[in-house]
Amino acid sequence: MEAELEGKKYTFILDEAYSWESWAAPKDLAGRLDHNNAMTGDDLRDFVDQKLFPYLHGFTQRAGGSNTIEYKIGQIFGEIRNKISSGYNLREIIDHIDELRFRSQTEKHELSVLYEEKIKRMGNAGRNGGEYYTPRPLIRAIVQVTKPRIGERIYDAACGSAGFLCESFDYLESNGNLTTNDLSTLQTRTFYGKEKKSLAYVIAIMNMILHGIEAPNIIHTNSLTESLADIQEKDRFDVVLANPPFGGKERREVQQNFPIRTGETAFLFLQHFIRMLKACGRGGIVIKNTFLSNTDNASISLRKLLLESCNLHTVLDLPRGVFQGAGVHTVVLFFQKGASTRNIWFSTSSTPAGVSARPTLSTMTISLNSRHCKRRLPTRRRAGASTPRASTNRPSTFR
Repeated sequence: MEAELEGKKYTFILDEAYSWESWAAPKDLAGRLDHNNAMTGDDLRDFVDQKLFPYLHGFTQRAGGSNTIEYKIGQIFGEIRNKISSGYNLREIIDHIDELRFRSQTEKHELSVLYEEKIKRMGNAGRNGGEYYTPRPLIRAIVQVTKPRIGERIYDAACGSAGFLCESFDYLESNGNLTTNDLSTLQTRTFYGKEKKSLAYVIAIMNMILHGIEAPNIIHTNSLTESLADIQEKDRFDVVLANPPFGGKERREVQQNFPIRTGETAFLFLQHFIRMLKACGRGGIVIKNTFLSNTDNASISLRKLLLESCNLHTVLDLPRGVFQGAGVHTVVLFFQKGASTRNIWFSTSSTPAGVSARPTLSTMTISLNSRHCKRRLPTRRRAGASTPRASTNRPSTFR
């Protein structure tokens, strides 16, 4: 359809020998599987391992650029391997897949929902997928608060399964009344992500493709190895949305890239995010709640940086158990770069983990300059000060 609208001749991405109808599900004249020509057993396994996967991986070299669907296909098949050793089991799986339909946008959307559910179940089971999965209701809430707009560039430097980028796409697309230029902007110049780990990188690309982004701008790299001093205005973004890894540690040589040196991965990411935002850019970042109270020099310096370079207008305190298997207490920081912080709205969700009801929020305004303020985010440590425990009867003090 796109080629027809542009007056171009459509050419298939795959050579005929590697099309689904040729190797996986050849049909007879009645439209049924042609068992005489359908490979199975060792022949099928060897074709997949020795011909199909190398051919698809080769798209990385043959593609016209890194922003094409061909290049992304090559990247995916450069990271994965066929782990089904029995060609007969593989035949059975292919037969089930052939019963599915992916022709329409509705069918693709249904597949994307199934894919997201698979990632979620991996997380709930404590498997690898959980490391890259942020609950979608939380992501949607963060997106709605930051309110991205058509024409803005949205960034996640630790994108995992690309949940923030996918939900941002759904949010912008659902506004309706989009022009062809708007749709082109969403496809090519809006969503940007980076991911360090191979499995998450592949999951992210697949997730975005299934959501409708044909050539995702996802790069397989460690964002923290980039020097902050080299970041220019053209590299910056309008919106940063992220849930950086909890409790990770980075090498000393990586820490050298940051003015506030710490082994805590999330604290390095926060510095990266602040630097990558444009003036007046907006951020919604999930981080451990200990960021608000740690008394080490790095934590105090980072809070000072955030409060002085950004308007930290909201802190959302999340209930325990939001992240399956992680066992951490987290908050969401909402801020805008450019003006220093004057007042903070602190919100506490009283909805128990796993309950899908709308949370009840108790709120209060925190004035950093009032002598009567009861909650404060100090930017320096007082001699001999200790961190008091939070109480349900009286406000706790942020250290």
